[in-house]
Amino acid sequence: MTTDSPILFYFEDIKEGMSATYAKTVTETDIILFSGVSGDTNPVHLNQEFAETTLFKTRIAHGMLSAGFISTVFGTKLPGPGCIYVSQSLKFKAPVRIGDTVTARVECIGTVADKKFCLFRTQCLVKGKVVIDGEATVMVPSRG
Repeated sequence: MTTDSPILFYFEDIKEGMSATYAKTVTETDIILFSGVSGDTNPVHLNQEFAETTLFKTRIAHGMLSAGFISTVFGTKLPGPGCIYVSQSLKFKAPVRIGDTVTARVECIGTVADKKFCLFRTQCLVKGKVVIDGEATVMVPSRG
């Protein structure tokens, strides 16, 4: 009998310096769907006339939409399926606009062996500029 595990990396496989990315171009549809799912209907995201009166001068994406791309990296690439978010800090440094391609990047900066936690630096970038900076702790399945 064989078992095909969807787990990409077990705790024992993850080393400091390992990294992974995910990139997504933010669309009008993404913003509308995120508003519906989250309930965040702030007009800076949905109403161009209102957004023109803000310091951004145009509509911007929800910060948590871009932050969600960090979760995409964790759940699909590093560590991958089976990991569990424990904590996340975020600093929003610049807006994301419709049409921007956001690249979420995570890099392992340490581990906590007794808890099977991996610590990550997390960032979202647009054209090489950091728009979100943070750190996360993720619980990772172990072989043992």
